[in-house]
Amino acid sequence: MIILGIESSCDETAAAIVEDGRKVLSNIVSSQIKTHEKFGGVVPEVAAREHLNSINAVIKKAYDEANITPDKIDAFASTVGPGLVGCLLVGLNSAKTLSVIYNKPYIGVNHLNAHVCANFIDSDLTPPFICLLVSGGHSQIVYIEDYDKQKILCSTLDDAVGEVYDKVARLCSIPYPGGILLDKMASSGSKDAFNFPEAKVKEDEFSFSGLKTAVLREIKKFPEGKIPKEDIAASFQYRICDTLIKKTKYFADKLNCKKIVMAGGVAANSELRKRLEELKSTGYTVQAPALKYCTDNAVMVASAAYFNPIKTDEPLLLEVFSRD
Repeated sequence: MIILGIESSCDETAAAIVEDGRKVLSNIVSSQIKTHEKFGGVVPEVAAREHLNSINAVIKKAYDEANITPDKIDAFASTVGPGLVGCLLVGLNSAKTLSVIYNKPYIGVNHLNAHVCANFIDSDLTPPFICLLVSGGHSQIVYIEDYDKQKILCSTLDDAVGEVYDKVARLCSIPYPGGILLDKMASSGSKDAFNFPEAKVKEDEFSFSGLKTAVLREIKKFPEGKIPKEDIAASFQYRICDTLIKKTKYFADKLNCKKIVMAGGVAANSELRKRLEELKSTGYTVQAPALKYCTDNAVMVASAAYFNPIKTDEPLLLEVFSRD
């Protein structure tokens, strides 16, 4: 089954063609980072206009790269949510229009499920497994019992991991996209320079707002221009990654599931990937998507359309939603 997926939930306009949920035939992403850089973050109205300007060209490139014509596509898919409503509508309407024109099914996809499905790309991974899903808007540990059967084991009470990365980056005057640059800066610092606290919450909860506040308190101790940004970045990153891995391991042990994967934009974080790899030495099978499939892309959308579509009798009546 050959599916064309479209992703437009935030600031990447993407189209991809994937066969049977695993084999990538094309992968096109048009990023808006440069556009939003001057604003210090994504402006929804600007992002939606950029999607409108890019979507047709991105879809055409996906066909060209796959060397395939639209009539050979078996289904058209797009992200329905969560995401920015104006942005989501561009992808949704494009995919639905193609579905009607070529008389092929339209498939709606949940953005978070799509991130999980990025792990199926170019791999033979099968459920069950534990997934640490970490992005700019979500932080969850999910038990994937089957392709379309899952249970959220743990979620955040406040900031998502990617969100707190960006906020700490701003506290350190690191420009947008702050989380990525903070990760790079951490490699030059000492994780032992600051002993940032771990939130005392229930086993099925994350909380990162206190960590952000602790970072702010330390920053205020230094005069302007003298903040040890590298050490703060390294110590902050160590604490947050340690919390994520410890809690993921806890649930893996509790469910006697030795297979752990990561997903979401923060799954590209170098320290987090390193800590995940270290679990191999203690008997776990671990996996994370290729870096290009961690951030928003349409390959994961096409894969989710195959493995875990939104089930409905009237897919063309699906509407976008901003929150899960």
